[in-house]
Amino acid sequence: METIRNESLYGFLKEVRENVKAEEKLLEQFERCFLNTLETTVKMEDDGTVYVITGDIPAMWLRDSAAQIRPFLFPAKQNEEIRKMIAGLVKRQFFCISLDPYANAFNEGPTGACWEKDDPDQSPWVWERKFEVDSLCYPIQLAWMLWKNTGCTEQFDGNFRTGVRKILNVFRMEQNHEYHSAYRFVREGSFYTDTLSREGRGTCVKPDIGMVWSGFRPSDDACTYGYLIPSNMFAVVVLGYLEEIAEKILCDGTLAKEAGILKDQIHNGIEKHGRTRTEAFGTVYAYEADGYGMFNLMDDANVPSLLSMSYLGYPADRETMENTRKMILSEANPYYYKGTEAAGIGSPHTPAGYIWPIALAMQGLTESSQEEKRKILDTLVSCTGGTGMMHEGFCSDDAGKYTREWFSWANAMYAELFLDYLGYRLEI
Repeated sequence: METIRNESLYGFLKEVRENVKAEEKLLEQFERCFLNTLETTVKMEDDGTVYVITGDIPAMWLRDSAAQIRPFLFPAKQNEEIRKMIAGLVKRQFFCISLDPYANAFNEGPTGACWEKDDPDQSPWVWERKFEVDSLCYPIQLAWMLWKNTGCTEQFDGNFRTGVRKILNVFRMEQNHEYHSAYRFVREGSFYTDTLSREGRGTCVKPDIGMVWSGFRPSDDACTYGYLIPSNMFAVVVLGYLEEIAEKILCDGTLAKEAGILKDQIHNGIEKHGRTRTEAFGTVYAYEADGYGMFNLMDDANVPSLLSMSYLGYPADRETMENTRKMILSEANPYYYKGTEAAGIGSPHTPAGYIWPIALAMQGLTESSQEEKRKILDTLVSCTGGTGMMHEGFCSDDAGKYTREWFSWANAMYAELFLDYLGYRLEI
């Protein structure tokens, strides 16, 4: 195994420095966050694939690894070594999906290491088997973005073909989770957020309304209601990507048609069953729904989130999206916190009053104002608790109190916001 050499990024970093004017603190933070991902989380395997740990946990999450590497799409446009690194990650992700499309995190090898031995028949490759719709979306997104932003197509190998077929099958199965799915998840002796009710089936949802059931959120916490709207929004976007990949790269008209049909079903399900009327904000998108009329009005810091819908490229109803943004960036969202040091979205995954840098960065990435982007960058730099790195969450009244010393996804989000502030854009 080997790691990517920093020398391969020198040209890009030099270019970034030349674009920066009187932003030295922001630049220093960017370079720390950007290079930290490469230096501490990325492993080149002997088979040409790439394994990316999440940070202080020695496992690779499908979601986190894609988000951690996304900022490297910028230098990949001119750098073959970086392109190969990203393609290698995609290949590893689809190898993992081919092993078990219901798992969210994987080991570097078949070691049997795991967070908990939740299933006696669990694959030794699997670190954790929480089914999360977004975990199957991120690898498709990264594969498509690598192709569209650099022209690279080597990621579309046999495992990709096998993996996307499995993704479609799982999504279709989980459109009727209650009657068709065999997936169960029970974690003994845990918090209620770490297991599923009803002997592992999760809360009851109305079947066949278009959307895909998800057991867990991107935070790895159990869903309150199984139709997780932001993850279904993400599925709509990536199924559109898959439709294009199938047509133009794989030359598979059947796959393209299946992806297109599923995309439309999910989109129609969101717009019909994922919105509700509020007195204070008008019609908004819910965070979760059950299809029977129950809604969870909140937003979580992890991506996909309602805050991230435009970032992901979801074709939302504009007025509903604007209403939703107003709601979730206010105290109507039970996980929006205001303190003496910062204000932003946190998560039930961390203590009350803790704001997540991921959510702050996403707020900046979805702002149109350069001034607002700059304010958020300044806040992020001032709230590292003296460590010089982004954390999972920090106390809104005291940034010296934080969770997770080392969280690579948050570092990557800062890097992406900084590049966005300088005018760097990716095709989505």
